[in-house]
Amino acid sequence: MNRDCDVVVIGCGPVGALAANLLGRAGLTVVVLEKELNHYPLPRAVHLDHEMMRLFQTAGVIDRVQHDMVATDGHLHVGADHGVIRYMGTVGKPKPFGWSNDYFFYQPELEGHLRAAFADSGAIELLRGATFTGLEQDDDAVTVRFHLDGADRTVAARWVIAADGARSPVRKALGIALDDLDFEEPWLVVDAEVEGPVTFPALAGVPAGADLQRLSVMMCDPARPATVVPGRGNHRRWEFMLLPGEDDQIMMRPDKVGELVEAWMKDVPHTIVRAATYRFHGLVAEQWQAGNVFLAGDAAHQTPPFFGQGMCHGLRDVANLAWKMAAIVNDGADPTILSTYQPERDPHVRGVIGAAVAAGRYICELDPAKAAERDTAIRAAASQKAGETAHDLIPAIRAGLVLHDTPGAGVRFIQPILGDGRKLDDRTGQGWRLFVRDDSVAGSSPFVTRVTAGALDDGGAVVRWLDDHGVDAVLVRPDHYVFGTAGGSATALLAASHRALGLDLETVA
Repeated sequence: MNRDCDVVVIGCGPVGALAANLLGRAGLTVVVLEKELNHYPLPRAVHLDHEMMRLFQTAGVIDRVQHDMVATDGHLHVGADHGVIRYMGTVGKPKPFGWSNDYFFYQPELEGHLRAAFADSGAIELLRGATFTGLEQDDDAVTVRFHLDGADRTVAARWVIAADGARSPVRKALGIALDDLDFEEPWLVVDAEVEGPVTFPALAGVPAGADLQRLSVMMCDPARPATVVPGRGNHRRWEFMLLPGEDDQIMMRPDKVGELVEAWMKDVPHTIVRAATYRFHGLVAEQWQAGNVFLAGDAAHQTPPFFGQGMCHGLRDVANLAWKMAAIVNDGADPTILSTYQPERDPHVRGVIGAAVAAGRYICELDPAKAAERDTAIRAAASQKAGETAHDLIPAIRAGLVLHDTPGAGVRFIQPILGDGRKLDDRTGQGWRLFVRDDSVAGSSPFVTRVTAGALDDGGAVVRWLDDHGVDAVLVRPDHYVFGTAGGSATALLAASHRALGLDLETVA
């Protein structure tokens, strides 16, 4: 059967747009179907982390998006007594991945930048106003049916990535159920343009150097849990938990919204941009792959927002898919490597959702006595893990295309800043990379960029990584996760990666 393209991406929010850019940059042809004529004009997601910035590097869009990102200092949880109970901050700490740990952004701007980058590869076609109506698939292709400009149309591709949101028509068409992780709380989300600093109550125990205007502050107050989130420019967000008996429609009224926000603004001029109620959920699709159709982003999982990882999950999803699809098309890798998508991503997502749900349960505590007990318990636990950051929530990949019995397998590899100011990935490229201690370490392949760590002007960062793990070589995947490590020689390590990908072992030297 003739195919019109390599991949159809359904949905052109940030997740679908990044998927298209990653695939297009790798030389694959992509058709993007987006039901709306224009991207959504109001902010929704507001936070991403260093790994997403690195993925923007990989996709070649970092120069477009970076200037609209605001680096911030992490997350602060404040107890019922207005004292700090948990601090996940990065002030004064090293940046091993080349970027700040946390960034805030304005989603309409990000979506505009990602879509503008489609022209860079010449391999991406965006069809606006295209409404998905169904699909069929066989061994050769997936045929997607959609409605556009008053006509029913089809497009055939080798694969489909459904990044079509929490209500995902594709997921529903496939009959895929959601695993409910038993968390649902109603919150009012308010976005505003603010002409001055947010006013905080007197807080006790704020760490030295921490700037409340640069932190996501979670007020775990049983009177009304609330979050204050910084943004780019003069954008700020508040999230207020709805209390038992409060009606969504009444709480969205301008007078009610103004009353809630006013407590934080005092005499600071501000304009409410949006106020909407949401149910914060913990949900994961039971099946992320149906033949050659893959769910990604909110279509595959929904995460409570307490650590700002919802959109990050989706961007990790499509990065995982994109490099594998590129390996199949460009290098002749075995198509069955795509079966590792859910085994790699599902435990990762559930680990973070579990942490977010656990935080949500203590944040949403409305009983004052239980809230006081919670504060005491969390402070005691926090004192035993000083230096915690949101990065620590992200587990290593434990299944799939990783050599899990080697030190460091499955973790995100570092990205030091080089002496000339460039970041490691810009120097070494974005594909498979083998970092060896020195030239005495054997191992090479035409599919892998070999880098001598000792020759890097990185202040010894990669060599220290090798030392810390007791190895002489580390093989890094295109999504920057460690495939595996080795001592002495990297030949067997490379051979293991080629077997896992279904590549010719004769290319390993």
